[in-house]
Amino acid sequence: MPASDSPANTQPMDLDPFVIGLKQRLPEELRESFTDEQLQGLRSAFATRSWARHKLDLRGTFSFWRTQYYYVLVAGRNKRDLTRGQKRLSMAAKAGAITLFLLFSLLLGLVMLYILKSALGINLLPNHSLGLWDWLKGSR
Repeated sequence: MPASDSPANTQPMDLDPFVIGLKQRLPEELRESFTDEQLQGLRSAFATRSWARHKLDLRGTFSFWRTQYYYVLVAGRNKRDLTRGQKRLSMAAKAGAITLFLLFSLLLGLVMLYILKSALGINLLPNHSLGLWDWLKGSR
């Protein structure tokens, strides 16, 4: 049995609103004659976007002097495949976020070690202090 005919692959296509509407408009003898690949192609060629699926959907109109204007603000999860450039940008953003997190964690760890060193009375550089331990003791 080909992978496209397996029940796991036909279930999502049978639940797709475009496919359901298409099959309702087709003659009965043609309804089950399409493969999933053909249905996917028809959906991508003819299906219109459903704006009602967006988490944020603000639409309205306003008048400015004699002219009326409209505004639309829609936002939601991007379900499209990313282009190569978008993938590179996404990877760079993730790498930057991870780098910033690691640098912040390293800095916080060093500050905690410095405070622990100062609390234990260990003096690595004679006559030199950042003053952090004195500031912490004075703030209590």
